Amino acid sequence: MCETAVTMAEKEDCEGVIATERYGSQESWKYLLKDDGSMKRQKDAADGRLAGNSISGVFKSVFLPQGYPESVSEDYLQYQLWDTVQAFSSSLSGTLATQASLKGVGVGNQEATVAAATITWLLRGKCTNDLCLFLNACFSNHFPHLFFFFFSDGTGMLGRIVFAWLKGNKLDSEAKKWRLFADILNDVAMFMEIAAPHFPPFFTLIVCIAGIFKSIVGVAGGATRAALTVHQARRNNMADISAKDGSQETLVNLAGLLVSLALIPLVTDNPLLTFILFFLFTVLHLFANYKAVRSVVMETLNEARLSIVLHQYLLDGQLLSPVEANQKEPVFLSLGRTVPIKFGVRLGDIVQEPGELQLALKNNSKPYLIGIKNGTVCVCLGSDASVRDEIMAACQALCLRAVLLDDSSLSGALKQLSNTKDPWELVSQSHKMINHIFQTFLKELDQAKWQTDRTLLDWNEWRVEWSKKRS
Repeated sequence: MCETAVTMAEKEDCEGVIATERYGSQESWKYLLKDDGSMKRQKDAADGRLAGNSISGVFKSVFLPQGYPESVSEDYLQYQLWDTVQAFSSSLSGTLATQASLKGVGVGNQEATVAAATITWLLRGKCTNDLCLFLNACFSNHFPHLFFFFFSDGTGMLGRIVFAWLKGNKLDSEAKKWRLFADILNDVAMFMEIAAPHFPPFFTLIVCIAGIFKSIVGVAGGATRAALTVHQARRNNMADISAKDGSQETLVNLAGLLVSLALIPLVTDNPLLTFILFFLFTVLHLFANYKAVRSVVMETLNEARLSIVLHQYLLDGQLLSPVEANQKEPVFLSLGRTVPIKFGVRLGDIVQEPGELQLALKNNSKPYLIGIKNGTVCVCLGSDASVRDEIMAACQALCLRAVLLDDSSLSGALKQLSNTKDPWELVSQSHKMINHIFQTFLKELDQAKWQTDRTLLDWNEWRVEWSKKRS
């Protein structure tokens, strides 16, 4: 028998631990065998975390994915915190834009009417928004202005289709850039909506352009959020992460709604205050978005990240980790001078005659062809190429681009390549260089925890089979 006055640990030893269990990393329990033969479940004394039925536990269960933090990427919490800040500021900016749009279409001529209409807009869903605007316009004798609303929606729908057609394939490979671009464009659209009532002759045109911008924002924002969800999901739990992100956004929008209800009476018929508040909210929105995309650490190689890692490796032999490379990755769309790279082109984009095919095969036994045409590096992929072949081809193309840019900072192997002026000879020498470095480079990529079984290199769908060089 155990003594009456014993420590908890001694008591557990006396009773005997027959099993333990843990709920992720949140809490742990022990099953003890009592003296009378029954079993007792007891919280582990070494576990200092709050119990699962606490307020913190309930909050995590409602708003965070199951299994957090093990079920998501390490950057999940930091990204979501900044995303919450940007969503809140965007909600307030949207209130100002909504109020300006209602006033611009002639909903009421008195302060109370405009404020009431804006509150109604905020409190109702989209379909009710249309009905609310329709009724207000009718009773205010501004029925002719309704055509702007339908025309704006129509141009927005067209803009959504065109943008998805032109840039849809870029939203995976450059998710950070297009995510930030979407938020900047959203702020531009809201500014146009706020400014539109001050230019009555051009009101419809301005609002329609803003509608097109917002439709682009919808496509780019939604698609890049899906790409980030793929990155965050570590247990094939994309649906859960997406659902909890929706819950977080709903909570933020609810908070924004409450603040907006107090904000509307202050800004009605006060353009100066409207613009000042919009400027402050926009600065906060853009800063939070920048910090959000900067916090994302993707282990999948896209063109920008591969270029950063490869050039650092060629410079000093150091292979950057995903954290280091992501910190150097540009998050703004580039408008500067560059040499384009086209992945997965047709054979005809590289060679126009049999002699050029033989030049493309010189020093090349790989399942891809590379050529330089009209200042563009083109890569033609074979039908049997693997993901690692794709990475190898991309590395070689990036080396050729660095040489063609004639960068004064070139060193080592790239410096030697820059001494070759003939395009086909340059390609041939680059084959030798990539053969020499790639296997070691690929091994170090694996060791640094980069994903080499999939990429985000934006390959087109052309695959080619060609005849080998005759002896």
